[in-house]
Amino acid sequence: MTSLYTINYALRAHKRDPFIEFIKGMLMTPFVLHAKPVPQTDDPAEKDEEYHMDANVARYCDILSSIEELINEHIRKQAKGVPDQSRLKRLVPSISTFHTQLPLRESFLSANAKHSIAARRFVPPSFNDIRRILNTAQIIAIAPKLKLITFDGDMTLYDDGKDFEHDSALVNLLVSLLKYNLTVCVVTAAGYPGDASRYEIRLSGLLKGFENARLPKNMCENFFVLGGECNYLFQCKEDYHLKYLPEDEYQPQYIRSWSPDQINAILDVAQENLQRCIDEMRLQCTLLRKSKAIGIVPKPNVKIFREQLDECVLSTQHRIVNYLNSPWGKKNNLPFCAFNGGSDVWVDIGNKLIGVQILQEFLGATPGETLHVGDQFLSTGNDYATRHQCCTLWIVNPDETHGVLLELTALLEANRPERSLEIKSLTPLGYSQTLLDSKNI
Repeated sequence: MTSLYTINYALRAHKRDPFIEFIKGMLMTPFVLHAKPVPQTDDPAEKDEEYHMDANVARYCDILSSIEELINEHIRKQAKGVPDQSRLKRLVPSISTFHTQLPLRESFLSANAKHSIAARRFVPPSFNDIRRILNTAQIIAIAPKLKLITFDGDMTLYDDGKDFEHDSALVNLLVSLLKYNLTVCVVTAAGYPGDASRYEIRLSGLLKGFENARLPKNMCENFFVLGGECNYLFQCKEDYHLKYLPEDEYQPQYIRSWSPDQINAILDVAQENLQRCIDEMRLQCTLLRKSKAIGIVPKPNVKIFREQLDECVLSTQHRIVNYLNSPWGKKNNLPFCAFNGGSDVWVDIGNKLIGVQILQEFLGATPGETLHVGDQFLSTGNDYATRHQCCTLWIVNPDETHGVLLELTALLEANRPERSLEIKSLTPLGYSQTLLDSKNI
C-alpha cells in the first residue's frame, strides 16, 4: 500500500512534470463524469453500456486532439520567434520546445487498445499512462525522419551500476537501428578521460553483439559513446573496439576554451556543499573528484535515501548558481549539471544538452531528426536538459527501452521498406530474428 508520506513526496515540484500534470487534469473530466463499467454480458439490454464505452473513448480523443492543437499553435509561435505568446505557454509556463508535432489521439487509441484505459472506473489516467502515450506519439512523429538516436546508460540500457549484458534483449534492437543507417550514441555521465577500455567494459555485451552480427565497417562507425555528459567522444571501429576522438575533431572552440581555473572554481564550490551535506546528514559515502566532475558514492552495502540524494542535488544546484551570480563568479559562465544518479550524486562540467548539440553538429542532424532516450527527466536528472535540443522518450528502466524500441523498429520497417531485406540478409544464420521482426510481435 502506498503511504501518505510517499504520496506527499511525489507532490513536490521537483518530482512532477507540469505538462504531464496538465494533461492529467484535462483527462479527469471524462473519467469523473462519463466513465462506465465494462459490459459483462452480451445481453442486448446492456448494449447501451457498449455505447457509453465508445463515447468515453471519443471524449478522451476529443480532449487529446484539442491538446494537439495547442501544441501545433505553440510550434507555429516558435517558428515566428514568439513562443511565449502561445496559449499552451500561458497554461503551462514551463513548457519547452517542440521539435515535431505529437499525434496524441492516435497514440491514445493504440494505448487504449492494449491497456483499456477508457474502461477504468476507479483509476484515472495516471502519470505513467500519459508518459507512455507521449512516448508513442513522439515515436510516430519522428520515425520517418530519424537520423540520430542517443541513449542514457544506467537504467536505460542496463541496470544502475551494471554493465550491458551480452544476452540483453536490447542488443538486437540496437543492431537493427544501425542497419537502418541511423547513428546511435550512448550519452552518459560516466567520465573516463580518454580511456576507451572503461567504456568497453560497461558496453561489453553490446560490442560483442556487433561482432556476432558481423556489422560492416560503415555501420560500426555509426556507433559512438559520449562520456562525461559532453566531454569525451569515442567511435566504434571495424574491430568492434572504441577509439577515442581528440577534442579538436568534434568539440567547438567555446568548449575547448574552458580553462582549468574555471572548472576547478565550480568544482570547489560543489565540493564544499557536498561535504556539508555529508556532515549534516551523516551520510556514509565517499567524495570522489575527477578532472571535470565531483560526486558522492555510497560506501559498500550502504543505501542513501532518495530524499537525501535530492537534497544534495538541489542544495548544490542552488549553491553553484549563487556563486555564478556573485561578483567573484560572474566571469565564470561554464555550464554544469548536478543530478541524482539513483544511488549517488554527481556534478559535471557541461551537460547533455551540450552533448546532444555537439553530436548534431558533428554528425549533421537537426533537433527534429534527433531522439534521446533516458530515465532522468525530472529537474534533479541529467536527461532533462536535452528537451531543449531534441525530441525525447522518457522511460523508467531497460524493459521500457525495449518496448519503445520495438515500436520504433516496427515503424522504421514500415517507413523504410527498402532497408528491410538488407537487414535480414545481413543477419547471420542462427542470430535471433525475433526482435528484428518486431512488427509481428
